[in-house]
Amino acid sequence: MAETEAALRTLAHNVRAARTRAGLSLDELGRRAKVSKGALVGLEKAQGNPNFATLVRLADTLGVSVSALLEGPSEGRVRVVAADTVMPLWTGVQGSEARLMLTTSGPAPVEVWRWKLEPGEEYPSHPHQAGVVETVSVTAGRMTLIVDGAEHTVEVGQTATFDGDASHTYRGAGTEPCHLIMTVHLPPGPVSTS
Repeated sequence: MAETEAALRTLAHNVRAARTRAGLSLDELGRRAKVSKGALVGLEKAQGNPNFATLVRLADTLGVSVSALLEGPSEGRVRVVAADTVMPLWTGVQGSEARLMLTTSGPAPVEVWRWKLEPGEEYPSHPHQAGVVETVSVTAGRMTLIVDGAEHTVEVGQTATFDGDASHTYRGAGTEPCHLIMTVHLPPGPVSTS
């Protein structure tokens, strides 16, 4: 419980700081990110439990990575993150999940995600800001990647890449769970992991 409270305090601080840097009022951020002002007020007071889609919309609107909203200050030159120490940001009803492992620093950060997709379960993602590029590398099983309505099968040992500003969906395919590593390459510019 203390870990969750600490995570909410970090999220509250990071959202408030990013909103201030962007020069946005609560009303304007809410309008642009399609999040109610009440939810934003609660979030900045470390209350509530924002869902994954809300975090993605806030990050996109603020021009930062999702992990920039979630992470505390960096600790040293090397970070090693174990999957079982990272809470899933999305959990499907059949047991699928997505965990944001880390985001690299620098002018063009990269988010590294671990996903598990159960057969038939899917996650539809809204289009990201222009310049975002995603890759998916399947390490077990098989998935269907849907980009702009076109379906692409990605099997174990294969990697696919696409522009994230298109509508896209990830779906588990086959009879076994699909495990994949996803990277989200953020455009250089105002995006910051600090």
